[in-house]
Amino acid sequence: MQLRYNFRLYPTVGQQVSLAKAFGCARVVFNDALSARREAFAAGGRISDSELSKRLTEAKRAPERVWLGEVSSVVLQQALADLNTAYRNFFASVTGNRKGAKVAAPRFRSRRDHRQSIRFTRNARFAVTPGAKLRLPKIGDVAVRWSRDLPSEPSSVTIVKDAAGRYFASFVVQVNDEPLAPVASEVGIDLGLTTFAVLSNGTTITSPRFLRRAERRLRKAQQSLSRKDKGSANRAKARIKVAKAHARVADTRRDWAHKQSTMIIGDNQAIYVEDLCVKGLARTRLAKSVHDAGWGMFTRMLEEKAHRYGRTFAKINRWFPSTQMCSVCGAVGGRKPLHVREWTCACGTTHDRDLNAAINILAAGQAERLNACGGTVSLPA
Repeated sequence: MQLRYNFRLYPTVGQQVSLAKAFGCARVVFNDALSARREAFAAGGRISDSELSKRLTEAKRAPERVWLGEVSSVVLQQALADLNTAYRNFFASVTGNRKGAKVAAPRFRSRRDHRQSIRFTRNARFAVTPGAKLRLPKIGDVAVRWSRDLPSEPSSVTIVKDAAGRYFASFVVQVNDEPLAPVASEVGIDLGLTTFAVLSNGTTITSPRFLRRAERRLRKAQQSLSRKDKGSANRAKARIKVAKAHARVADTRRDWAHKQSTMIIGDNQAIYVEDLCVKGLARTRLAKSVHDAGWGMFTRMLEEKAHRYGRTFAKINRWFPSTQMCSVCGAVGGRKPLHVREWTCACGTTHDRDLNAAINILAAGQAERLNACGGTVSLPA
C-alpha cells in the first residue's frame, strides 16, 4: 500500500523566492488549461490532454510567458495532470461512478490562496543528498527535519506551503502490510461529545476539546487581526499569527487521534463504530463541538490502520438503535434526550447510556460479521 510521509522543510530566503515562482507558474498553467477546456466546451468540442501539453510547450516560447522556463517542467506538467484528475473525478461523480459526496467542476486557482503546493515526480530527479537535504531541480538543496526514515524510495514529493507560512515535503512511498499478532478481544466504540469515546470493555476516553481550550488565544489573535488596516504589513503579520494558532490546534488534535487509534488497533482484533452523519450534525447548534471532536478523522485513522495491521474494522448502520436498546434483554425503548445519562430497562437493569450503546454496537458488529460468514443475523443475547 502507498502512504505519505510528511516532513518539515526550512528553505532559505532565496529558496523561498524560487518556490514562490514555482507556485505561481503552476497556478498560471492550471488556470490557462482550465480556461482552454472551458472555451472548447462552450464551442461544442473538447480538447485532449496532449493538446494542452503542446500548448504549454508553445507558451514557454512566447515572450509574455518566457518566465515559465525558470521552473522545472515537471511541476508544470503535474499542474496539467491535476486538472485532468479533477475533471475525471467531476465526470465520474456526475455519472454516478464515483462514491461519496458530489464533486464540483474544477475552479480557477487564486494567488490569494494562502495554501500553495507543487509536485515533483521521479522524472524531475529529486533526491536526498548525503547531507540529508532534499535536492529539488531549479530550487536547490533544502534543509529537512527528518523525524523518521523513509521505508522505500519515494515515487513523488509534494512541496506544500500552508496558511501559517510553514513548508512541508510530502513523500509518497510504498510500504508492506505489517499484520500484528492476533488477539482475542473485540471492541465496540460509542463516540460522543461529553466523553470522546466509550468502549464496550468499559474504557472511557475523555474529550480533549483542543479548540475550546485555545479559544481565548484564538479570540485575542483574531481581534488583533481585525484592528489592522487591510493591505498593510501589520495585517499580514497578524494573519500569520491567527493561522499559526489554528495550525497548533489542528496539529495537536491530529497527533492525539493518531495515538488513540494506534492504541485501540493494537489491543483489539476487531473494531466496530457507529456510522455517524458528521455533516448533518455539523449543521446543528453543536457544530463547533462536533468539528472540535474530529470524529471523521479518528474513524478514518482506525480504518486505515486496521487495513494495514490486519485487523477488522466495520461501521454499524447509523439508524441502529444502540442507545434505545437494552444490552441485556434486547428490548427497544423510546428515544432518550441527551441529558439522560442513565436509564433503567423494564427487565430491571440500570444502564449507563454510552456504555450500553458501545456494547450494542459490538454485538451488532459481531452479528453482521457472523452473517457474512453464514451465521445468524439476530443479535446475541
